[in-house]
Amino acid sequence: MPVSTTLKLPEKLKSRVAHAAKVAGKTPHAFMVEAIELQTALSERRRGFLGDARAAREEVVQYGLVYDGDEVMSYLKARLEGQRPARPRKRKL
Repeated sequence: MPVSTTLKLPEKLKSRVAHAAKVAGKTPHAFMVEAIELQTALSERRRGFLGDARAAREEVVQYGLVYDGDEVMSYLKARLEGQRPARPRKRKL
C-alpha cells in the first residue's frame, strides 16, 4: 500500500517538473515517482558495481593475478568478428 510523503520543491523546479511531465504525458506525481524510482535503481546499481570492484581489487591483492588489457581487447574484438581466439590468461602482477 502506498504511503504518503511530502516533498517541498523550489517554485522554479516545480514548474520545470510540471512542464516535463506534461510533455511526457504524465501527471507531475507520476513523473516524480518515476524519477525517484530511476535514481534509486541507479544508486543501487552503482553500489553493486563498487562492491564488485572492491571484491576484484581484494582478489588481485590476495592472488596477484591480472589480465593484460590489450590481450582482453584483442580477444573481444576477435570474438565480435566471429573468430574463436584463445582466451587471455591471467598473469602475475
